[in-house]
Amino acid sequence: MSTKDPVIFNDPDQMADFIVEKAGKNIVMGMQLGLGKPNNIANAVYRKAKSDPSIKLRIITALSLEPPTWSSDLERRFMEPMVERIWGGYVELEYAKDVRLKQLPPNVEISEFFYKAGAFMNNDHMQQHYVSTNYTHAARDVIANGMNVAGALLASKEIDGNLKYSVSCNADTAIDAVDLMREREEKDPDYKGIAVGEINNNLPFMYGDAVTDPYVFDAVLESPQSDFTLFGAPKESINTTDYMIGIHASTLIPDGGTLQIGIGSLGDAIAYGLITRHKDNKEYKEFLENAGILDKYSGLINSIGSTDSFDEGLYGSTEMMVDSFVDMYKNDVMRRRSYDDIYIQKLVNDGFFKDYKVTPEAFVELVKEGAVTPKLNEASVEYLKEFGVFKEGVTLDGETLKLDGQEFSADLRDSANLKNVVENCIGTDLKKGYWIHAGFFVGPRPLYTTLNEMSEEERGLINMTSVLNVNQLYANNKYSSQKLKVLQRKKARFINAGLMVSLNGAINSDGLENGKVVSGIGGQYNFVCHAHALHDARGAIMIRSTRTSGGEVYSNIVYKYGYCSVPRHLRDIVITEYGIADLRSKSDNFVMKELLNVCDSRFQEDLLAQAKKNGKIEEDYKIPEKFCNNYPEKLEEKVAPFRERGLFPLFPFGTDFTDEEVAIGKALKMFKAKADKSKFSIIPGILGAFTSSVPEKAVPYLERLDLDKPGAFKEKLLQKIVISALKDSGAV
Repeated sequence: MSTKDPVIFNDPDQMADFIVEKAGKNIVMGMQLGLGKPNNIANAVYRKAKSDPSIKLRIITALSLEPPTWSSDLERRFMEPMVERIWGGYVELEYAKDVRLKQLPPNVEISEFFYKAGAFMNNDHMQQHYVSTNYTHAARDVIANGMNVAGALLASKEIDGNLKYSVSCNADTAIDAVDLMREREEKDPDYKGIAVGEINNNLPFMYGDAVTDPYVFDAVLESPQSDFTLFGAPKESINTTDYMIGIHASTLIPDGGTLQIGIGSLGDAIAYGLITRHKDNKEYKEFLENAGILDKYSGLINSIGSTDSFDEGLYGSTEMMVDSFVDMYKNDVMRRRSYDDIYIQKLVNDGFFKDYKVTPEAFVELVKEGAVTPKLNEASVEYLKEFGVFKEGVTLDGETLKLDGQEFSADLRDSANLKNVVENCIGTDLKKGYWIHAGFFVGPRPLYTTLNEMSEEERGLINMTSVLNVNQLYANNKYSSQKLKVLQRKKARFINAGLMVSLNGAINSDGLENGKVVSGIGGQYNFVCHAHALHDARGAIMIRSTRTSGGEVYSNIVYKYGYCSVPRHLRDIVITEYGIADLRSKSDNFVMKELLNVCDSRFQEDLLAQAKKNGKIEEDYKIPEKFCNNYPEKLEEKVAPFRERGLFPLFPFGTDFTDEEVAIGKALKMFKAKADKSKFSIIPGILGAFTSSVPEKAVPYLERLDLDKPGAFKEKLLQKIVISALKDSGAV
């Protein structure tokens, strides 16, 4: 590998010229998932390909982020001010816009391995060029597809007088892909790959395995236009269904354990449940009691989880550091530390470094374990100082330890000398402990602000690392040994979301039986396998029990389905808003009964009949009475009194939306659902709005939409639609 500094550009078009000059006119450009794309470089390369048909461009990436768009005048009025406020200053990906509009030129191909859920259901190009891969295989697969340009968004910082780059939000695959590209270069003299980066000074400089040297990159774009606004993903509201799923999940997570969750309202609901469990434990337990959760699942909770507040706290090992992890850190839930050293981690687990304090007993045990040579050498002394076991001022001169004018033999085999070293040289607190190892992050704008405002020391408690580290146990890479990973991830709970579950326990999370891709497998399969590989781990898939389409309600627990993301032999725990189904090691008969217990009661009998017809459940079986009241209105009754006390708010971690926008969004969503069910059902409300005066309470909402003083009939009609929707939702 070259150790030359990268070529610095301040013009993205000149960077694009450089890329074509070095890589040729057949460009396969790999970029990071989500936030970590070098948008200006990508746009310049795409524009060059659009203007020159002789260039063949293929972009391989995942989750190309786009601000929301609108398809009607009413949507524009609602969304345009929000888009400007939240995404103003973001450099949009030009290829992503053309993908959405189906205007890609014939010499450009876009392949992604993970989509925003449902974004490309009706886009033939994206469906045809989708690459299905486990997240841990993503870097391997982009190389297999011929990647010759690797692009990443970077943060930069001078550390101890040396310039360093950080792949920050996407340590997940960035460096791994470049390493594989360099390996191929060594084996294939005809292959030439280049790595390019774009420095954005708004991007938090993250530590751990994300830090790298400038010479890793061949060229870097560094200009004012590169400091574009980072893409913000606004928080979703949390409804009763999601809260109930999150609360159930929160009971399965033991103190001192390891946590993995994903993005969205379900992940936020788990975080809220855990924070409430820790900060308001009395009310938390009261809700569990009143909701019947303890009555139904106390045996399972007591055996693998807990409902008590946290003493040791949790540690995160997750592909995505969602912003709710940071909220849990702020609320003292994420406070267990892990160490990237097998000796330190083992002794921490064994209780020698209680509260992460260095003690004489811990030091002696560290020597016994063979972490350092009995006769200390330079490497041993630096190791002990690195983790805070030795004071920073300790030095080694030949065979003598020196500290503040005192001298000690470096030979720890002498008991008297060992005693002197212990009494004088050991430190007070362990260093280099992490409360989370994570592969990537993307989230609302406050997440980036929080990370940027953290002290260097506090940000150093986060290790942004590769998915090869966090998503798997086996150690066929440079990051850490399998034994260390097992020690770090004690009592792990890997919690992910799915779309549907078959009655035999098979999970569908990313596609439909007609072959269409909804999203992508991402790291879900990795974490499911992970949960089965660790002796004290469990994996859970969260499934909303129903979905609504075209005004009709359908069950997400089905007897069978023609597509599977996670096979039945890896079934573990399934959580719906109605409860917890513990499926691991159980017979098909038991599994089906467990899933029926957490199914919406409107569909239970039909599913039970199918199971009986196929000989999977005995003919005289009846679903227990306590599981036969699984209705949405029953959940609302359980949550309502606690919501009146201030629990279960719509946005527990804040929102980018104004109060008016929240109310309008809710009203229009309900109005659309009503219209989808029956077009005629919305007519009386609209006519009523035409025949009555504008309600005073509706004025702020109409002003927000610029419909308070309508002109033409179209605007008057829109005003009446909004008033009708607001009345139906209870806002006015």
